[in-house]
Amino acid sequence: MKLLRNNFPQRLAELFNCASREIVVSTPYLSDAGSNLLIDSTKGEFHRKGTLHFVTNLSPKNILQSATDPASLLRISSEISDVRLRHLPRLHAKAYIADRRVAIITSANLTAGGLYRNYEYGIEIDDEETVHRIRDDIVEYSTLGAAVDRTCLEAYCNVAQELREAYRQTQSDVAAKFDLRIRGAEESLIRLRLAGGSMTGVFEKTIVYLLRSYGPLATVELHPKIAEIHPDLCDDAVDRVIDSRHYGKKWKHAVRTAQSHLKAARTILFDGQVWRLSEQT
Repeated sequence: MKLLRNNFPQRLAELFNCASREIVVSTPYLSDAGSNLLIDSTKGEFHRKGTLHFVTNLSPKNILQSATDPASLLRISSEISDVRLRHLPRLHAKAYIADRRVAIITSANLTAGGLYRNYEYGIEIDDEETVHRIRDDIVEYSTLGAAVDRTCLEAYCNVAQELREAYRQTQSDVAAKFDLRIRGAEESLIRLRLAGGSMTGVFEKTIVYLLRSYGPLATVELHPKIAEIHPDLCDDAVDRVIDSRHYGKKWKHAVRTAQSHLKAARTILFDGQVWRLSEQT
């Protein structure tokens, strides 16, 4: 038994490469990265004469989440003559077996994430009796699932594509409606925050508060502190218009106006570099 950590993709490729008669794959998820590794690692002779038992989960949920790609299975079946594909919706086992001689049991799916991005762990076993038991367990369990021939797989690829397109459109429509609701809620909150007053008035109170808390500050130092307190009013990306009044991009102009009002009222003073509270404040 060998522990598999960082070298998992290499060892899996070697397992596929050593197979001459049979490969058994159990993986709930499959992507192009996995199908490429399988096809590129197996020998031409295996493509012509070998048998691939492949059990996976082709449920619509996996298709919508792009966890499983039926087109990757179709490509495998185009390269390997004898593919015996089974679908099982509750499949979770990840096992890879070559010629009843060597098996890899792992947490990794046959996907880009499982092969190259995630931290996965597994073991490689070459004890003949144990490998036989693993192989027989997987193949026997796979017979409980639905057999998927090439014709069915081609039809399902078309259905899956339509399903993904419909899902993307639905998600886009939902996101647009949700964004409108969010925007409406934010605008309602802004009305409450201003309470019939102005954004300038809010900034006047905030400037006094900041100068009292931090001491003298330059305008460039005031801006991020004001934005931290009032992110809803200090949005550079959106120019909101509520009740014919503009909010958003012009918030820095409102800060300047607030500074001018406070200076005129002798609440704050400016020495050419920083703003400070007057002695009367």
